[in-house]
Amino acid sequence: MIQVTVKELCEREDLSRTLLIELVEYNIARPLAGSSSEDWVFDATATHWLKRAIRLQRDLDIDWVAVSMLIDLLRQREELSQENTLLRQRLERFLT
Repeated sequence: MIQVTVKELCEREDLSRTLLIELVEYNIARPLAGSSSEDWVFDATATHWLKRAIRLQRDLDIDWVAVSMLIDLLRQREELSQENTLLRQRLERFLT
């Protein structure tokens, strides 16, 4: 698993540290580890969700609270889709 630090993530995504902290507070980005913003470590999915969140905020011109709710719904949809795929695969074993 690829892990990135706060500094690397901010540089990679052209974010300020302040904005990243705000996005963590809204649960848009989720650190894997670290007790403070200085120690946070993120995985590759953080980049994916940060890009989506920034794009939603920019394109829809909505606040971060609304973006956070949308990201949460998108995450749930993604998880349900993966679960559905897995269950369909299991079901196919019994039908064939």
